[in-house]
Amino acid sequence: MDVRQPAVDSGSGHCRWPTPALGYPGSVGRLAILAPFGVPSVRGNSVTVERVTRGLRERGADLQVWDISATGEAAIVRDVEAYRPALVHAFHAHRTGPLALRLARRLEVPLVVTLTGTDANHDLLDPERAPLVRRVLEGAAAITAFHASIVEHVAAVLPDTRARFVVVPQSVRFAAETPFDLGARWPLPADRLLFAFPAGIRPVKAPRVPLKPLDRLAAAEPRLRLVYVGPVIDPEEGEALRRELASRPWACHLGAVPHAQMASLLAQADVVLNCSVSEGGMANAVLEGLALARAVLASAIPGNRALVKDDVTGLLFRDARELGAQAERLVRDPELRARLGRAGRALVEREFPVEREVNGYLAVYHRLVPVVSA
Repeated sequence: MDVRQPAVDSGSGHCRWPTPALGYPGSVGRLAILAPFGVPSVRGNSVTVERVTRGLRERGADLQVWDISATGEAAIVRDVEAYRPALVHAFHAHRTGPLALRLARRLEVPLVVTLTGTDANHDLLDPERAPLVRRVLEGAAAITAFHASIVEHVAAVLPDTRARFVVVPQSVRFAAETPFDLGARWPLPADRLLFAFPAGIRPVKAPRVPLKPLDRLAAAEPRLRLVYVGPVIDPEEGEALRRELASRPWACHLGAVPHAQMASLLAQADVVLNCSVSEGGMANAVLEGLALARAVLASAIPGNRALVKDDVTGLLFRDARELGAQAERLVRDPELRARLGRAGRALVEREFPVEREVNGYLAVYHRLVPVVSA
């Protein structure tokens, strides 16, 4: 197996693989991509995979995607072996990594693993899941992360992985945009101040965290509304949220919304809220809110700080008291919301274009497999 190794930055210790120029010569051959969830799922992983693969196809990549949540393992193995890829790419080390590693070894091709927040912040430290995640990372020819903070976190646990890490920041791209009639789903006053919480309902997203801090603000400002948008991933958390919302008419959970309608929905919000306990370097929902020039209010975790500079591209909070205080600032000051929105959109346009993300993955592929002449 011809695996081309990257150079290692002597300062940071992780890979510095230059971005290939647009219109690169030749192809790396077929790519087999394993996803934990696929379209029509609206979970963050499926949104990321759909965006990346769409960009790769537009650049001429020959690839197929297998959704392990929808297809049995035996069928995936049969299909991937028949496809004869030059490289296997697993999005999510714990969910897709073990199968991807077996396939890569059987076919004698390189394995690329893209780490998620759950992989790095939870599974890698979980006594039951950690051995599996470690084995996958040890077998990967390259590991990609969305932000350098994830590299540092994982390398502190598994130092030997550092030289195989590559940072490929996420980008923003909405599918074919279709309108979302929010008023038909939840009647709102014309002068409402709308906070949107776009996330799957599970403990790591901490969906109940903003309710008590916003209670006092909602009582003082009757225009305030809070809308949750996303599927219930953890049934217990979903039930707990349902009970909390029953006594709060100013808050509502809409459930899952097709990603094609998310741009329309988020554009109707005044503030995009993220209360996550951890993220995989950067959250799709935060990036999307910034791209749409919405003011973002986010927990001060490393993944959110990768995008939100406090009082510049958004506002951060460390606890419930700060959440309430920052939310009040946003409610009272429309110019603050507008200023943060403009700065957030400029940040995404400058630092996180789709081309940068696609080029990042192409750079990884080109250095792991021989180039086939066009």
